[in-house]
Amino acid sequence: MTPDRPHAQSRRPAERKGDVRERTILDTCEALLAQKGYDAMTVGDIAQGAGITRGALYFYFGSKQDVVTALVARTVEHLWERSRATAQNDDPRQAVAAAMQRTVDLWDQHGVVMRTAIDLSLTVPEIGDLWDRTAELFIAAITAVLERAGIAPGRGPEQASAMAAALCWMIERTFYHASREGREGLESASLTCRHIWLTSAGLTA
Repeated sequence: MTPDRPHAQSRRPAERKGDVRERTILDTCEALLAQKGYDAMTVGDIAQGAGITRGALYFYFGSKQDVVTALVARTVEHLWERSRATAQNDDPRQAVAAAMQRTVDLWDQHGVVMRTAIDLSLTVPEIGDLWDRTAELFIAAITAVLERAGIAPGRGPEQASAMAAALCWMIERTFYHASREGREGLESASLTCRHIWLTSAGLTA
């Protein structure tokens, strides 16, 4: 008796060749950002690292800037997932702790991409839009945590939305610099930002 075969719909769809190649291009770009930096990196470097010709790379991306923009888009998707997870945690203290740990992990894995996104956000509109949207989602998540901790809703100086915006930009800049120091620097930055966030929410007692 032959064993039952799994239903076709239960099988994982095979990854398309184009998707694999695009991922390889983005992975190569991220590695080159760490090795050379944005200004020194060329389209030829990316193509060579990905094992394709320049012409093949142009089939997927029109320029070095387009490759980096796609890489930033891929990275901020992870940030958006983390912001949603933060907003959904009912316990404010646990939400803060989990959010800061996730932030450490992401900056540790993709710090070079996020530093590049910040550096280019004022001169590349597509990257600026992605980063602004990311900030808006984080501000909304931090606002939700502050409101659950008892901070009054609103945009006044002592109200949740304004405080959340200040916390978001403080965390961004702190992690931007700390990521250059590796995991140890990120962990230290996380402890400081966590303390400030908890203090702002009145949760240190």
